[in-house]
Amino acid sequence: MSGPYVIRGSVSLPEAELMWRFSRSSGPGGQHVNTSDTQVELRFDLVNTRALPPVWKERALERLAGRLADGVVTVRASEHRSQWRNRETAAHRLAALLAEATAPPPRSRRPTKIPRGINERRLREKKRRADTKRGRSGRDWT
Repeated sequence: MSGPYVIRGSVSLPEAELMWRFSRSSGPGGQHVNTSDTQVELRFDLVNTRALPPVWKERALERLAGRLADGVVTVRASEHRSQWRNRETAAHRLAALLAEATAPPPRSRRPTKIPRGINERRLREKKRRADTKRGRSGRDWT
């Protein structure tokens, strides 16, 4: 589980900037769960990191503002019985979270004009439907 974790392209998180914490996990494991620290908490200091380009860092700080505690983003994993697998899961979650937070904003939609043919077809259909409904009225049935 050593080495950098790739976020996107050539940008990766160095192991030295990741803070791991382990604790006892609730969930599956039987008697084993009471003796081993399988829950993993992975912390990454987003404010003080040098691994991310400044533009990505600003974008991530803005988008993850609700998840940050003192500029640190935290990810937990406890669904596996093995600490090793929980470490992998937490690392993948953090990488996915940062990749999504640093992604460039989507292109703005350019408004387009509705084609005249489509509008005319819509109005023709509305008129036909109105005539159908008008024909259902019971005023001529006497």
